[in-house]
Amino acid sequence: MKLRLPKTRVGQFLLCAFLAVVLFMVMMRVRAAISIPGELGVTEMKLAPCPDTPNCVSTQTDQVDKLLSPIPYTGSEESALNRITQILQQMPRTKIAKEKHNYVHAECRSFLFRFVDDVEFLIDDTEKLIHFRSAARVGYSDLGVNRKRMEEFTRKFGES
Repeated sequence: MKLRLPKTRVGQFLLCAFLAVVLFMVMMRVRAAISIPGELGVTEMKLAPCPDTPNCVSTQTDQVDKLLSPIPYTGSEESALNRITQILQQMPRTKIAKEKHNYVHAECRSFLFRFVDDVEFLIDDTEKLIHFRSAARVGYSDLGVNRKRMEEFTRKFGES
């Protein structure tokens, strides 16, 4: 089979543009797969703040457009943690990366390009609230994916 390259300038430009996009997507996927942001985790019972980009939601942010309500729970911290991990295990393309007594970090991958979103949960047993943060690891916009994910998670948690 002989590879036939376009002969017109427009065809060559389109081929180059296509290859550039493919290369960019591969580089972003590799970068996202190997680098966990350093700002993840808990500091003084607070999750990391959301960046200025519109691809993050949190229960502990001052940015009104990114703010969601924490999830109330009854029962023990352990039962809340078990319910969080149970729901996460049912979510497609989701892997639990870290789990402690009051904290869970999961990685959710997009279907097509496998971009990674970091989802964190912090259980505040004193207030009986579950705080969370969901943010795209790379890029600018997420087209509302993190908000939809966490609204759906909150709904599922409330059903139990």
